[in-house]
Amino acid sequence: MSLTAESLTAGCLTTESTPAAQPVLFVPHGAGPCFFMEWNPQDTWHGMAHFLENVADSLPTRPSAIVMVSGHWQTPSFSITAGETPELIYDYHGFPDHTYALSYPAPGAPALAKRIAALLAEAGLPSHLDTARGFDHGTFIPLKLMFPAADIPVVQLSLRDDLDPAAHLAAGEALATLRDEGVLIIGSGMSFHNMRGYGDARFTAPSQAFDHWLTDAVEANSAARHASLSQWSQAPHAHECHPPGDEEHLIPLLVAAGAAGQDTGRKIYSEQVLKTQLSAYRFG
Repeated sequence: MSLTAESLTAGCLTTESTPAAQPVLFVPHGAGPCFFMEWNPQDTWHGMAHFLENVADSLPTRPSAIVMVSGHWQTPSFSITAGETPELIYDYHGFPDHTYALSYPAPGAPALAKRIAALLAEAGLPSHLDTARGFDHGTFIPLKLMFPAADIPVVQLSLRDDLDPAAHLAAGEALATLRDEGVLIIGSGMSFHNMRGYGDARFTAPSQAFDHWLTDAVEANSAARHASLSQWSQAPHAHECHPPGDEEHLIPLLVAAGAAGQDTGRKIYSEQVLKTQLSAYRFG
C-alpha cells in the first residue's frame, strides 16, 4: 500500500503504484528563526541554509508525506499531530517581530497519524493522537527552506520525556515501513546543542571530537550503529555537547537511525558554526 496526499489529508488510505523508497534524514534546524533574519556575522547560517535548500533535489522523488521528529516537543508517551490544518507554534523568544509572522501552511495528515500510532502500538510503544498540536519551529523553520511550497502533508512525532535511547531507536524501527510508501522521515535537531558552548572557542575541540565519534557511529553497520547510539552518552565529550537532561536535540537522530533499517548512514553536511561543529546525516 502507498500513500497519496489526497488520502492522507482526507483521513482514508488509497492504493496507487509503488513510489520510490525515501531515505531518512537528520538535519540541523539552526537557532530559532535564524535563516529569516539578520545575524552578526551575516553569513553565520548561510552554509546551513544552502544545505537545507538543496535537500529536495537530492531525493529520489517528491515525498508523499513528511514525518518530522523535532527536538522541541516532548511528551510522556509518543504523541503525533493529527489535525488537518496544524497551526504554527512560535516557540522562540526575543527575536524580531516579523519572525512571529512566518507562515508554513502545509496540511496535516490524519490518516498517516493514525497509521503511525498503529505501527508504534505493534512495537509495544503507546502513543497519543493530538488533533490540537501545531508545528513547532524545529519543524516549520527547516521545512520552509527544504520544501518552501508547503504543499506536502506533514505529521510531527514527539520525543518521549525520558529521552531513552532504546525507545527512540525502536520508534524509528517501527516507522521504517513508511519509507517504502514514499514517506520522508526527518529527525530535526542539532548534533551539538549546549547553549553555553555556542560562540565559545573552548567547545570547538570537544564538538569536533564528538562529531567524529558520531559520524563513525552513523556510518557503521546497522548492528554496530544501534549499539553505539544506544550508549551515546559514553562518547567522547558527550555531556559537554549534550548536557544531561538536555539531550533532546540529539535524540531525533536516534529515531532516524532506527528507521534506517539495514541502510548505511553517511554525513551529508558538516560545518563549524558559532565555534562548534554541526553535521547532518542521511541513511539510504
